[in-house]
Amino acid sequence: MEYSDLYVMRIRKLCKERGIAINKLATMSDVKQSTLDNIVRGITKNPGAKTLHKLAIAFNMTLAEFLDFKELNDYSFDDNE
Repeated sequence: MEYSDLYVMRIRKLCKERGIAINKLATMSDVKQSTLDNIVRGITKNPGAKTLHKLAIAFNMTLAEFLDFKELNDYSFDDNE
């Protein structure tokens, strides 16, 4: 799994848990629909901190909470380079 896939997985999981569609998340977060679509489709591999922060706020989380999940914490760059 690529590093960028972890963000996509996190966004999709939080949307599913909270019953939020991706297009609704774009509105809630004030992230352009096209930007969010590019992240979720894997076109944008390295979303900026500002974008991730906006998404976190939409999920009623801090950026630290948004980025604190097992798959990301367990990721090893050495194994995937």
